[in-house]
Amino acid sequence: MERVRKERKMIFLTAALTLLALWLVGCRKEEPPTFRPEENQYIVYYVNTGMTKLIPVEYYAESKEDLDLIRELYQQLVTVPADLDAKSPVSSKTELQRFQWDSNVLYLYFDTNYTLMSPSQEILCRAALTKTLTQIGGVEFLNLYSGEQPLMDTSGNPVGMMAAGDFMDNISDVNAFEKSELTLYFADETGQYLVEEKREVIHSINTSMERLIVEQLLEGPQKTGCRATIPPETKLLNLSVTDNVCYLNFDSAFLNNSLGGKEEIPIYSIVDSLTQLTTVNRVQLSVNGSPSVMFRDTISLETLFEQNMDYLQKDQ
Repeated sequence: MERVRKERKMIFLTAALTLLALWLVGCRKEEPPTFRPEENQYIVYYVNTGMTKLIPVEYYAESKEDLDLIRELYQQLVTVPADLDAKSPVSSKTELQRFQWDSNVLYLYFDTNYTLMSPSQEILCRAALTKTLTQIGGVEFLNLYSGEQPLMDTSGNPVGMMAAGDFMDNISDVNAFEKSELTLYFADETGQYLVEEKREVIHSINTSMERLIVEQLLEGPQKTGCRATIPPETKLLNLSVTDNVCYLNFDSAFLNNSLGGKEEIPIYSIVDSLTQLTTVNRVQLSVNGSPSVMFRDTISLETLFEQNMDYLQKDQ
């Protein structure tokens, strides 16, 4: 009888360990796909069968030349692997008639069936095309046409050039994203004045407008003839808004003076962009948690900065 009890105990223990192992395997975090252009490895974005989110998949391309690579990645977008539970982001009724690569912009010319997609599917299609094809070296922006006419949004405005960074946080649920128009300020070519740039961004509804503006400033300008105002390696450590004061805390890379230009320009690029919002009247800047810093040895960050449009380029 004792032997039977021991055998039952061993069987129970083995079963428990097996279930635990299976649970751990099921809970293991799936490794995200990687982008290694030096190895000709790219990420192709499909959509799930419910047409609600993007599905990134690693793909090893055969083409080496950029024009051939554009054709190959697009063909991969519209040809879903048989073992993948997903759909092409491009409607089967839509045909790409031609494309044109001019400088850093890739123009895709679709037939008129492109505009027959539902608004949610079209946003996913737009995001998948942009995030896939801008991985190609030299392609920074996408511009879509339908029936030889510029693609228009639901408000009747041209969608215009799109960068991968326009689709924040990697769209995972189209119903949790929205489009906002931002007014951003970057430096002119001389670094002595601010230049206004209007930008439409599709972003998560969980991302605050204040954070979205700072993230877009960190992305740099899309408008020609403009310069970045914040060093690209800068990290936003935290952000909060209290009593209409926006508190920003950057790491020490914010103090990097490599961009040059007038000392006030980076400060008011941030301040004037943020104070376009009704939620922000003033801005407090900190570096590594401390406002007791002299920016470029001339401007104390302990100041509560208010909007100042005196630095705006006058001939805009």
